[in-house]
Amino acid sequence: MDFRYLPMTEQDKKDMLQTIGVKDTEALFADIPDAVRLKKPLQIKEPRSEGELKAELAALANQNVTMKTHASFLGAGVYDHYIPSIVDHVISRSEFYTAYTPYQPEISQGELQAIFEFQTMIAELTGMDVANSSMYDGGTALAEAATLSAGHTKKKKIIVSEAVHPESRQVIDSYCRGQRLEVVTIPHKDGVTDLEALQEAIDEETASVIVQYPNFFGQVEALADIRTILHTQPKAMMVVSSNPLALGFLTPPGNFGADIVVGDTQVFGIPAQFGGPHCGYFASSSKLMRKLPGRLIGQTKDEEGRRGFVLTLQAREQHIRRDKATSNICSNQALNALASSVAMSALGKQGLAEMAYLNVQKAQYMKKQLEAHGLEVMFQHSFFNEIVIKVNGDIQALQDHLLAQGFIGGYHLGRTDDRLKNHMLVAVTEQRTKEQIDIFVREVAAFHAK
Repeated sequence: MDFRYLPMTEQDKKDMLQTIGVKDTEALFADIPDAVRLKKPLQIKEPRSEGELKAELAALANQNVTMKTHASFLGAGVYDHYIPSIVDHVISRSEFYTAYTPYQPEISQGELQAIFEFQTMIAELTGMDVANSSMYDGGTALAEAATLSAGHTKKKKIIVSEAVHPESRQVIDSYCRGQRLEVVTIPHKDGVTDLEALQEAIDEETASVIVQYPNFFGQVEALADIRTILHTQPKAMMVVSSNPLALGFLTPPGNFGADIVVGDTQVFGIPAQFGGPHCGYFASSSKLMRKLPGRLIGQTKDEEGRRGFVLTLQAREQHIRRDKATSNICSNQALNALASSVAMSALGKQGLAEMAYLNVQKAQYMKKQLEAHGLEVMFQHSFFNEIVIKVNGDIQALQDHLLAQGFIGGYHLGRTDDRLKNHMLVAVTEQRTKEQIDIFVREVAAFHAK
């Protein structure tokens, strides 16, 4: 046996060939014309022992820049947050990491309860009546909210703020194209949704207005004002994409009358993981609970009066009937939802609120330091943990400079908006120390002054 994960021995091969009456492995390919066969060895390395291979892969992995090797100020939807150590211990248990959809409640109570707790905590954070048992990520959850609003209101117009994450807007466009829905983008004004433009765009054909809170630029949208505008069209729904950690500090969207609140729980217990997989959430008012995509777990009692948990309200078949389905989402991110549940439980209500407050405090401190060093901070509204700065010179060159100094720089806004070529979106989480912030600001200021 030469390779750990290829346990077939030469004798095994001979026995199999003899059983099927074939002389050698080459004879298995006799039907392939000689003219199309490869006449030279594949351009791949020779096989190596397990020890040699692990050493080679480790050397390659060590070339990566990660949040363990560099202090990260990169956000834009994926953040470097504290993860309680208990998270990995729980999700590494085989009964959780091998579980799929728990159709058999008699053997899946642990999984079902974990998902139920996830739903409960998300509902509390968002101020909504009900939450589902997770979705693929925040972007797809937001697109599902758009199509749900159209199906519920029987309207075809989706209004989306330009201050919503550009990648999420792309997903919305893809979903709505298939549903033949009209997507209207409202510009941002000084980093927040232009309310005058929104007032002009909303009409009786509007299914929903979609905003982000805090938005892509880190600014806090005026949800109360947006809700007031929606009152002019009572059927139009208010959809809010929200960072759930920020809701430990900000007023929940449900308090402003949001109909649907979605987002990504990557901020709770899920590493950046090079961009995924993460975990979307979907919360709504009770009137929409039978139309929610994904799974719902309900609490009940068994015949002996003991508390139990089951899949409820909708069957899997509801999501696989093509054009008759309310959604074609058939799976969830149960393992990542569990990670978020464990993280939120470990932090507790007070810990979560303190963590959110630290993000605000440290971002405010960075803003003051940037301005003290002569840098221009854009968009002077209330913000959570991200700010936009303008610098002289190429942002990619700045990012390379910061990388050499041990920092992962912010998001280059010029990648998605030519008007913001010299702008960087910088995230400050509770993980960043005062020393790291001070050095980062000095390095950005030195580059800016060149």
